[in-house]
Amino acid sequence: QQLSSCIDKVKPMSEKHLSSQFDTDLTTISTKVLQMGGLVEAQIARAMRALANFDTAMCDQVLAVEQEINALEIEIDGDCNNIIARRQPTARDLRLVMAISKTITNLERAGDEAEKIAKRTKHIMEDAAAHTINYAEVKLSGEMAITLLRQALDAFARLDTVAAARIVKDDKAIDEEFRAFVRKLITY
Repeated sequence: QQLSSCIDKVKPMSEKHLSSQFDTDLTTISTKVLQMGGLVEAQIARAMRALANFDTAMCDQVLAVEQEINALEIEIDGDCNNIIARRQPTARDLRLVMAISKTITNLERAGDEAEKIAKRTKHIMEDAAAHTINYAEVKLSGEMAITLLRQALDAFARLDTVAAARIVKDDKAIDEEFRAFVRKLITY
């Protein structure tokens, strides 16, 4: 549902190109980015639920979908390269294609982090003493990350630079929250 609402928000390019196929290519790639983002968002949420509930089956689901995320990154990267080679975009369009290229790399990394959470959860389940650790702070950080990812995808869909700048600021707060938790965990 959330993915559908984001895809519906993808702005049509305000400046029409001579080739309507170019506009179609940009819209198609943007839609794929939002699809990938939706998968990553679901992966992080699933990994956090797996950790909270020590759910092996959910861990396995996270690990299985990681391959799909990796394949989407490769596909979208190829699409970006084709647009650059065939359409020779200039200025605004080239910046959009380059932003998409960087975005998919970061989405793939976020998917890798979800995979790491799933793998670590499986290890934690093998260690009986690990069940005594309070995961509430990890849960809070995960929820904050999911919220920011959702906001970032929405800002991308609307090409909203003001919202994107606000998200960068909020991301720094999550980083600090996570560092504080890691320090506490190491002390524990």
